[in-house]
Amino acid sequence: MSIDTPPISPQQYEVLHGGGAEAAEIAKQRISRRRFLRRSMLAVWGVSATSAVAGALFYMYPNLSGGFGSTLTVGKVSEFKASKPTEFKLEQQGVYHRPVARTYIIHLDPSTQFLLKGGDLSSQLSSENVVKDKDGSYWIALYQKCVHLGCTVPFRDNCDSFKCPCHGSHYNVTGEYLDGPAPRSLDRFQVSIQGEDVVVNTGVINSNVAHPDVTTRLIAAPTVDCSL
Repeated sequence: MSIDTPPISPQQYEVLHGGGAEAAEIAKQRISRRRFLRRSMLAVWGVSATSAVAGALFYMYPNLSGGFGSTLTVGKVSEFKASKPTEFKLEQQGVYHRPVARTYIIHLDPSTQFLLKGGDLSSQLSSENVVKDKDGSYWIALYQKCVHLGCTVPFRDNCDSFKCPCHGSHYNVTGEYLDGPAPRSLDRFQVSIQGEDVVVNTGVINSNVAHPDVTTRLIAAPTVDCSL
């Protein structure tokens, strides 16, 4: 039975085919029901199509939402105390998690000892999206997602590094690969200091920071054990 021929009782069938005012009223009701069902189906189709288009636009142009995938102000400079790599404490100094941007903000003290010097250092800082501030400190915005299988990587105060609880991928405070199954170092976002604001562009991901070697590693690996 299709929507164009809605069911009727045997009594209604006899009246309908016998003609008269009552038959006309039944026919009118059948037409009204048919129109209602058609319009309902069109409405459902319209809502589905609108939802599909909206979802596609969100993924194609995430900055339209004003959330992750756009440029976000994650806090004031004064909220992020700088620290030496061996003295990081989550949310206290050196490393801060900002879930709205899915980002760890890293703020390195000006006295940080880098393994590279001169032009090699400048080149590596640039390739790893490390921004030097006017006070000599350094800023990094690390994507919170492990590059192995996408788990959120926590920072471990007890071993001065990021350690993935899913499969053990291990990264130092600047997001550089240390060990484990991860194919590269943590991904980064563009970070900038605009007046007193710390701004992260979560629409641009740097996923090109490879496993470091002696010619590219920025800081020494932590000396403490970091078992799961």
